[in-house]
Amino acid sequence: MTANSTVRNILFIMCDQLRRDYLGCYGHPRIRTPHIDALAGRGTRFTRCYVQAPVCGPSRMSTYTGRYVASHGATWNFVPLSVETPTLGDYLQKAGLRTAVVGKTHVVPNLGGMARLNIDPASAQGARLAQGGFEPYARHDGVITDAWLKRKPNAYNDYLRKSGYDAVNAWHEFAASGVDETGRVQSAWKLRNSRLKARVEERHSETAWSTDRAMDFIREQGDNPWCLHLSYIKPHWPYIAPAPYHDMYSEKDVAAPMRVDAEKVDAHPVYQAFRDHAESRAFSRNEVRNSVIPSYMGLISQVDDHIGRLTRFLEDAGRLKDTLIVFTSDHGDLLGDHWLGEKEMFYEPSVGVPLIMVDPSASKGGTWIHPSWKRSIYSLLSSTRLGSLKTISGWKASLSCRGCCGDAPPLREAAFSELDYAFYPARSALGLGPNEARAEMVCTERWKLILYAGFPPQLFDLRSDPAELRDLGRDPAFAPVRAELLERLTGWHAARRNRCHMADREVDAWLAHRTEPGGVEIGEW
Repeated sequence: MTANSTVRNILFIMCDQLRRDYLGCYGHPRIRTPHIDALAGRGTRFTRCYVQAPVCGPSRMSTYTGRYVASHGATWNFVPLSVETPTLGDYLQKAGLRTAVVGKTHVVPNLGGMARLNIDPASAQGARLAQGGFEPYARHDGVITDAWLKRKPNAYNDYLRKSGYDAVNAWHEFAASGVDETGRVQSAWKLRNSRLKARVEERHSETAWSTDRAMDFIREQGDNPWCLHLSYIKPHWPYIAPAPYHDMYSEKDVAAPMRVDAEKVDAHPVYQAFRDHAESRAFSRNEVRNSVIPSYMGLISQVDDHIGRLTRFLEDAGRLKDTLIVFTSDHGDLLGDHWLGEKEMFYEPSVGVPLIMVDPSASKGGTWIHPSWKRSIYSLLSSTRLGSLKTISGWKASLSCRGCCGDAPPLREAAFSELDYAFYPARSALGLGPNEARAEMVCTERWKLILYAGFPPQLFDLRSDPAELRDLGRDPAFAPVRAELLERLTGWHAARRNRCHMADREVDAWLAHRTEPGGVEIGEW
C-alpha cells in the first residue's frame, strides 16, 4: 500500500480453474474480457504468478493462510484445514472488517478439532471456522449431487427452486444440464453435452447469483469497512453456459493444443499415468476440445460481464475510491495441452494463474510486473505473519500487498508448488502407497524442475521451450542445472516456516528472557 492509502475495503475475487492465458490482458487472441482487462489497465498485472498447489482445495488453503501446503496440511480437496490455523478472514475480522464469502471456498470443517475444543459447529464461531474464517454470507461450492443435498442444504439450489426451477436438485437439472436437438435433457457431466445451452436463464445462473449476492453484501455495509471474498465457481466444469454465452465462441476460436507426439515417447511414468486418466484421454481428442473449449471461453466472458456489472455498482456507490480489488484464480486448466485434461500437473496452463491488483490510492495504473519477479499468491495475498501490518485509513490490515505498489520487496528468485496425488487413479496405476504419491516444483525465471518421490525428475527450459514440450529431466547434459535447482528446493525446505503458532517476535522475546538476569540458566558452572 502507499503511505497515504485511502483503502478501507477489500474485494477479493477468485475464479475457479481459470487459465492465465485465457484473458485478453494476458494475450489470448480471441477471448473477450474487456472488464477484467480494464482492471489490469487501472492496476498492476503480475505476469508470472504461481499457485502453491494446482488443485482447488490446497491452493485456496495456501491463499487463505499464507502457508505452503506442507505447512497447513490440507493437501487435497477434502482434507480439513486445522481449526487452530488462522486465516486471512480471521485477521481482517480482528482488524475491524466484516469478512464474508460469497461462492466457493472448498474449506472442509475440522469437526474433530472443534469437538476437541468444545466448539459447536452450529454456533457463530463454529460456522466461521467451517468457512475458513469467513462469514458464510452465501457459500456455494458448486457440484451439487443428490447425496450432497441429503447431507446439507445449498443456498444456490434453494434459490433456484424458489425461482421456479422445479426439481430437488435444481442445480443439476437446470444449471448443469441442457436440451439436445431431440428435446431430451442431457447432463453436462458428459463432455459431449458442453456445447448445449444450459437450461437455467442467465439471470439465474451461478455467476449472476454470486454477483447479486455480492452486491447485497456491499449494500448492507454502508460506510463500515469490509472484506468480501467473491469466489466464482466458473469456468470450472461442468462446462456448460447459459445463453447467450453458450454459442458466443465456436471451433474457430479454439487455439491449437500445446502438445507433440514426442511427449508420448519414453514418457515420464507419473506423466504417463495421468495421461491415462479418462479426462486426459478425452481432451486428447480434437473433437472434445472443439466442443468444450468454446463453452469454457463463454463462461469466462460471462464472469467478465458480471465483473463489469459489479464494478459499475461500486462506482455508483462511491466504493471504487476506497476499495482494493484483487483478481486471481485457484489454478488453471490443461484443456488437452500435453495430452492432459483437468489440472494437477505442474505445466504452465495448470500451475500459472492471473493476478491483478487495483489499489485506488496508487498514483499510477496499468503497470505490470516483469516475468523475473515471481511473487506467488502465497506471498502476495496472505502474508499475514510474513510482512509487517499496514495501516490503511485508520485500521490495521493483515493483508500485506507489498509488490503491488510502493517500495518493492526483495525479488523472489524461485516459486514453489506441491502436489499430493494420493487421491488419483494415477497413484494406483503406479503402485504407490498413500504417502508416496508426492511431487514438488521449483521454478526460476528460466528453469522448471519437478521432483516426484521415487521417480526421475522432469526439467523444462522455459526460455527456449516455453510450451514445455521437451523434458530434459533425464538428459545427462543438464545434470548441473538439475543439481542447482535441487539445491534451491533443499534450501526452500530448510527455510520454510513451520513454526505455525508462534510469531518470530515471540521467539526473540523468549531468547532475550533466557539470557536476562533472573532468567532461566542452563549449564552454568
